[in-house]
Amino acid sequence: MMKYIDVYDLGKSSYRPVWELQKELQNGLITQKRLIRDGFMDEYTENDMLLFVEHPHVYTLGKSGSSSHLLKAIGELAQIDAEYIEIDRGGDITYHGPGQIVGYPILDLDRHFTDIHKYLRFLEEVIIRTCADFDIEAGRIEGLTGVWVGQQKICAMGIRCSRWVTMHGFAFNINTDLTYFDHIVPCGINDKSVTSLSDLTGERIEPENVKQCLEKHFGDVFNVALNPKVQKPEPEQQFSYLNSLKLKAE
Repeated sequence: MMKYIDVYDLGKSSYRPVWELQKELQNGLITQKRLIRDGFMDEYTENDMLLFVEHPHVYTLGKSGSSSHLLKAIGELAQIDAEYIEIDRGGDITYHGPGQIVGYPILDLDRHFTDIHKYLRFLEEVIIRTCADFDIEAGRIEGLTGVWVGQQKICAMGIRCSRWVTMHGFAFNINTDLTYFDHIVPCGINDKSVTSLSDLTGERIEPENVKQCLEKHFGDVFNVALNPKVQKPEPEQQFSYLNSLKLKAE
């Protein structure tokens, strides 16, 4: 049976509201599993989801990271229109900002495979294939998560999984201002640098073209069909089913 993933493009949005939305969506899929287990629902009514978003300048620190990897004082971040947030994903510090495509897969891995390492390798494969569409040979470095072009990271990854439902995901540098990485030790790795598609190709890349490639390869790698959704002004309006799930769970 074909599995489906609904794709939502949230456009430009601040980090915290999308973080809260991810938690709501993750809890929604977890609640579905519990309701089915307890006999209150016969089957899943909601698909897995993939969110695309572009954040304003923000540095996020994962649970296993060190705040010392932020090289600029927190009080000075306003000078570069950036903020700093400690969050609940794995990994160290990373940067999100304009010109970057951030992808947040909200997947119930019980529908696919219950293997976190395999999940990360699949996400990496999606990015590697997308880079190839732009004639960029990307790959992996043993022992390090993410996607690399030589010794330069082009896509960082960090996830959180609860009851086999994922959140957080990948940050893919497209037309990113790479000088913002000068203020951190990216992912806690001090002997590597970062790059972007535009930096490697020498020209600005149209983000919509990249998203189309990401969707195609996500579908191929995960063996799923993707359903693009119409973007609405308020992202939470796209997920009205959450309220009905809450009522059923009470």
